[in-house]
Amino acid sequence: MTVTATSVGESDRLEPRVERGARTWSHRLARLVPAAAAALAGLLLYVSFPPRTLWWLALPAFAVLGTVLHGRGWKAGFGLGYLFGLGFLLPLLVWTGVEVGPGPWLALVVIEALFVGAVGAGVAAVSKLPGAPVWAAAVWIAGEAARARVPFEGFPWGKVAFGQADGLFLPLAAVGGTPVLGFAVALCGFGLYDVIRTALRWRRTGEVRRAAAAVGLISLAVPVVGAVAARPLVSDKAEDGSVTVAVIQGNVPRAGLEFNAQRRAVLDYHARETQRLAAEVRAGKVARPDFVLWPENSSDIDPFANADARAVIDSAAKAVGVPISVGGVVERDGRLYNEQILWDPAEGPVDTYDKRQIQPFGEYLPLRPLIGAINRSWTEMVRQDFTRGTEPGVFTMHGARVGLVTCYEAAFDWAVRSEVEDGAQMISVPSNNATFDRSEMTYQQLAMSRVRAVEHSRTVAVPVTSGVSAFIMPDGTITRKTGMFVADSLVQKVPLRSSQTPATRLGVLPEIALVLVAAGGLGWAAATALRGRRAGDA
Repeated sequence: MTVTATSVGESDRLEPRVERGARTWSHRLARLVPAAAAALAGLLLYVSFPPRTLWWLALPAFAVLGTVLHGRGWKAGFGLGYLFGLGFLLPLLVWTGVEVGPGPWLALVVIEALFVGAVGAGVAAVSKLPGAPVWAAAVWIAGEAARARVPFEGFPWGKVAFGQADGLFLPLAAVGGTPVLGFAVALCGFGLYDVIRTALRWRRTGEVRRAAAAVGLISLAVPVVGAVAARPLVSDKAEDGSVTVAVIQGNVPRAGLEFNAQRRAVLDYHARETQRLAAEVRAGKVARPDFVLWPENSSDIDPFANADARAVIDSAAKAVGVPISVGGVVERDGRLYNEQILWDPAEGPVDTYDKRQIQPFGEYLPLRPLIGAINRSWTEMVRQDFTRGTEPGVFTMHGARVGLVTCYEAAFDWAVRSEVEDGAQMISVPSNNATFDRSEMTYQQLAMSRVRAVEHSRTVAVPVTSGVSAFIMPDGTITRKTGMFVADSLVQKVPLRSSQTPATRLGVLPEIALVLVAAGGLGWAAATALRGRRAGDA
């Protein structure tokens, strides 16, 4: 083969082009690595949540987030934080689209991930400050605080604390509620990143920044030591005696939005299971309960407006011979209420509690004209808005003070705390999860109730129409539970407690303190950046 001068020249010119192309693609792929890592870290945080018991995966999730955000500008921080939020919330909230399709699910995630994006921008800003893990963890809690309040009264589902029901840090819920528990987890995760970064720097250069190493180690150690020190706050010892409680899970005719399409079927199922329990009590097979708890929506028709429904509940109450807390949909003065009704076997209905934290797009429809213009079928799913209750709900049942936290309310710190402040010695979380089929939603909500039990040192009973119903001790332990989509009942003797944990007494103060810490860190970072720009201009 003959090689000409022309061909050699063309080859020489071609080689730099190939090299430049390879470098361009390499650069592009390198830029994708942080984005992929952020999304995968969010997915790792999701995997740490129930029904899995891999709570510890939250720590490497935050460590990876700290890695990709360190030293970034706020725009890159927002983008990477948003990807972390998508990786976390897309799988966590997939149950919201089980019956209504992917549109509402994706819209919810897209909006909620904006808060995580803002957190990413904040964490990036404070990442170069001394004590960065503390500032970063506080920024995360500030983001959760915002997400729990806006828009439409907030959506706190997915608080880091709710993934820690099986975790080492759970006792910290009794110290300062979900904000302190979540802060401890995030602090440990960001501290883990600092320790790893310091170790890698030492290995590469032989240089050890003692201050950075100390901050990382302290960030890892303090939450663990704090959790161990908080264990004496966690107790299932009875302070005011004990009561025997029955939880009824009557099941539903079908899963999904049409769970109550067959008139009175859900009520009949719960009455039938109560009658069966009464027969077992008479036969001596189970202990006689002091009172009975039915789930949310267990009376699918208004017992005040329908004589047949009233007669069914009366018959069940008389059969078991003790008060029943009945969940019903009640209309008064043209307004709908999601109501718990205290039904006495002799006197009938004697007290009520109206759900205060009602669910947007489920129990009321914000922006109804706009939603209707987008998709009229969505407005037909919520034909009439529910009305919020205004007062805490604590029923006196067989001398016990039972605080009522209806389903969605369990996600909100204030809704649970108010019942304990109002004198509740135990808590009932009546729920209806039939519309979410066999998704992870019911397990996520059950984990919330476990955290609430420790936070306020109260027994929590969870009656659910279709499962999972359970008894949770004040130490967060599930002692009895049902399966899903089966008719069943649980009877257990549970402790009553009246002392208040630091979390109950302090209320919202720990959260305010952490938000102020976040604000201080962001202010410091902003001032430092401003001084740097002025020095550069000079």
